[in-house]
Amino acid sequence: MEETAGATRTTGPRARYREQTRGEIKEVSLRQLAAGGIPAIALTRIAKELGLSGPALYRYFAGRDDLLGSLIGDAYEALAAAVATAAEESAKYTPRHRLLSLAGAARAWAVRQPHRYLLIAGSPLPGYTAPSDTLLQARAALGPFLRVFESTRPGPAVLPLVEQMTVWAREDRTVADWVAEYVTAPDGEDRAGPALAGSVMAWTRMHGVVSLDVAGQFSGMGHKPGTLLEVEMNTLADTFGLD
Repeated sequence: MEETAGATRTTGPRARYREQTRGEIKEVSLRQLAAGGIPAIALTRIAKELGLSGPALYRYFAGRDDLLGSLIGDAYEALAAAVATAAEESAKYTPRHRLLSLAGAARAWAVRQPHRYLLIAGSPLPGYTAPSDTLLQARAALGPFLRVFESTRPGPAVLPLVEQMTVWAREDRTVADWVAEYVTAPDGEDRAGPALAGSVMAWTRMHGVVSLDVAGQFSGMGHKPGTLLEVEMNTLADTFGLD
């Protein structure tokens, strides 16, 4: 047993075996996901491939939704890690360059693992409710974009959104705390509104391009998806006055 932050965490052979088996279950489910999307994930076939009985599988995941929740969480964490790495590597450059780097890193991750990307950005699964911590995981992936937009000069066209985002941060303490992890307001000026507006617009434009790209919707068209993404990000950078 190991003491961690006032709690006791089991690290013995049984716990390690449990985590290993959970990992193997997720590996098989990811192969099924890549082969046929979410409908292809079948607990009975997973159990058979791993040499487990059907009931035994439920000792590791409460059901298909529990397994999907774990896969979604892993995907968000992987996306957040890719974006965080790009943020670190581009930290010394201009906000515009950093924006292009973050969006490019997100697209690169999605193109490498389209089945995992579609798990978090594809069509919602009817009847499925994501775990409560999914929102926090999604915010971790979006967070580095907030820092890019913390010192901006938003144009008139986006001011209505900036105003709404400013109110949102003022009225929702959890949102304000999340923004504060990435944004330092200069001279007491409230930068949450512009940072949120720019980040959300970057997120929607980025996913618009990447979702179509991953789904193969640009096939046969006379452009490169990466170029289109750069144009979208540069246009947004112009709107927000990014250097």
